[in-house]
Amino acid sequence: MSRINRRRFLSSSAAAIGAGAAAASASAKAPEILVRRPHPCVVSSANGYPHCTSKAMEGIIAGKPVVDAVVEGVTLVENDPKDMSVGYGGLPNEEGVVQLDASVMDGVSCLSGAVGCIENIKNPAKVALHVMRYTDHCLIVGEGAKRFAKAHGFKEENLLTERARKAWLRWKASLSERDDWFPKDTGRADPDLEKVKGTYGTINCNGVNSEGDVAGVTTTSGLSWKIPGRVGDSPIIGAGLYVDGDHGAAGSTGRGEANIISCGSFSVVEAIRKGMHPKDACVYAARNIVRLTRAKHLVRKDGKPNFNVKFYAVDKKGRHGGAAIWSGGKYAAFDADGNRRIDFAYALER
Repeated sequence: MSRINRRRFLSSSAAAIGAGAAAASASAKAPEILVRRPHPCVVSSANGYPHCTSKAMEGIIAGKPVVDAVVEGVTLVENDPKDMSVGYGGLPNEEGVVQLDASVMDGVSCLSGAVGCIENIKNPAKVALHVMRYTDHCLIVGEGAKRFAKAHGFKEENLLTERARKAWLRWKASLSERDDWFPKDTGRADPDLEKVKGTYGTINCNGVNSEGDVAGVTTTSGLSWKIPGRVGDSPIIGAGLYVDGDHGAAGSTGRGEANIISCGSFSVVEAIRKGMHPKDACVYAARNIVRLTRAKHLVRKDGKPNFNVKFYAVDKKGRHGGAAIWSGGKYAAFDADGNRRIDFAYALER
């Protein structure tokens, strides 16, 4: 994969800014007003670094619609069997079936598309993009989503990798000493499987181009070992993803149920609309989840959440931010300063 030349990127961005300023100066009446265009920017969850953010930025610089560029970025992660939270190789539900969720939203058209509980289709983000572009629907689920994907040329294939299958069997065998499942290879620990934990893993990616067009995508295999048919926040507009073409885009990873209850991504964009920096808006949404978390099984002895949710956001100016409930961790961003990982802001310190 070709790498973006940072000097060329900065030069092209500067040229775009200069062209925009010249046009504004020519058309404006006295006094002249200098209009600055935003630097292109891509932000994503940490598993999007470096390839997803780089691919998305390449698309934006090439002039592709931002929504296409960010979907191309996350497709790389969906296709990676080593990432067990998304697409091919994602961890299955309690019956050993991989069910995927995804959503896209485009700030230019103010349209969205999503799929939930889709099986045997590797790239749900692309299917969600087809839902947005070729239907009048926002969300298609289950068997209907798979049929829709196949009608549009997506290939049906087995998404359960050998590693994910072994991890599922290990979980199944360790559920209870009273069931009929026995651990395989008793006495021999598999160091690779020891690294595989239950997960809420997801990838979110949002972008803005030099025209201020914003878009976002969120895609996931969802909570590992979930009840079949469970849908988290990723395909739900306003929860796992939200885009307002006049203000910005935001998405999230982490405990989906908490994000659905709090309308997390919408609350981030709404805070941006009211004037907050994207980083501060993400902290605001994280604090709101802390405020709304009261159920006994979701709080520690000190009353604080026993889970994490992370937010990622960009605004039309090209500013970005990320924040989590708990301190620690990083998010990925590609802007005029390069492609890198950045420490999260946070609501609570560990």
